[in-house]
Amino acid sequence: MIIQNQKTIIIAEAGVNHNGDLSLALELVEAAADSGADYVKFQTFQANKVVTNIAAKAEYQKKVDTEKESQLQMLKKLELPLNYHLKIIEHCKLKKIRFLSTAFDAQSFSFLMKQDLDYIKIASGEITNLPFLRIVGSKNKHVILSTGMSNLGEVEFALNVLESSGTKKSNITVLHCNTEYPTLMSDVNLNAMTTIANSFGVSVGYSDHTLGIEIPIAAVALGASVIEKHLTLNKNLTGPDHKASIEPDEFTKMCIAIRNIEKAMGDGIKRPSLSEIKNLCIARRSIVASKKIKQGEYFSLNNITVKRPGKGLSPIFWDQVIGQKSDNDYEADDLIFFKGI
Repeated sequence: MIIQNQKTIIIAEAGVNHNGDLSLALELVEAAADSGADYVKFQTFQANKVVTNIAAKAEYQKKVDTEKESQLQMLKKLELPLNYHLKIIEHCKLKKIRFLSTAFDAQSFSFLMKQDLDYIKIASGEITNLPFLRIVGSKNKHVILSTGMSNLGEVEFALNVLESSGTKKSNITVLHCNTEYPTLMSDVNLNAMTTIANSFGVSVGYSDHTLGIEIPIAAVALGASVIEKHLTLNKNLTGPDHKASIEPDEFTKMCIAIRNIEKAMGDGIKRPSLSEIKNLCIARRSIVASKKIKQGEYFSLNNITVKRPGKGLSPIFWDQVIGQKSDNDYEADDLIFFKGI
């Protein structure tokens, strides 16, 4: 079982929800910053280096396809020019939120490496991309690896490539993920995140594509050190990912809930909290006289019982008191005190 004590990194996945519009991208930065996210993440790619002209769309992309275009045509419209990236990065600095982006090709990765980012994010689709994994691994940077659509052997493959290429395992965080938009609750399999952690001894997190916010919150309770969730300004905008994203108000609620869960997780030591100690004597019981008891009389089931408050002798000592001789006279409901205990 993972015990997560550090602050969870919350990534607002702007992705391609800017629809190729710089002003919309900047608004997403502002929404992410206002929501309480630590990072806002985009996607950096050249469409013709990522897909062929015969590559089909995913089913969820077809559902929002109003122009019956190919995947290549769709992605071309969603490219962020490099000069846009620089403007977005500056806006992130202004709004005091960190910038991230996922590279999907070597040239885009090279560009992002020059931006001195905190993390390299590897998308789920690249987990079997051996040459790309080698390029990333050779940099020995902090890596966040998404694992949608993969099995445990493929996760192991990617980790081995990254490590053998030069990245320390301690610099890798593996995100459990399901790459269906939106993900059905029955397909989440959140316990797989714990399986990854226990199998490979790596930090883990969760990249979410479900509707709502309860699953990322549950992931934090299970030990996720990173949470990634798609953010949109409006679910009704055209584009492939808006429907499976959440709007700013809901994203804010998620961030607040995650921070509350972090506080609630504690250090794992079972002991009374400072706030509840005052309730001990109110809620617990003491051994008391159930009727008048004279000095020298023996304590028995017939003359003692347990009642609140807990200011007297704890019922833990019940067996030790039974059969002992009373040192004092007691009236009914008097707290019993016994020198021998």
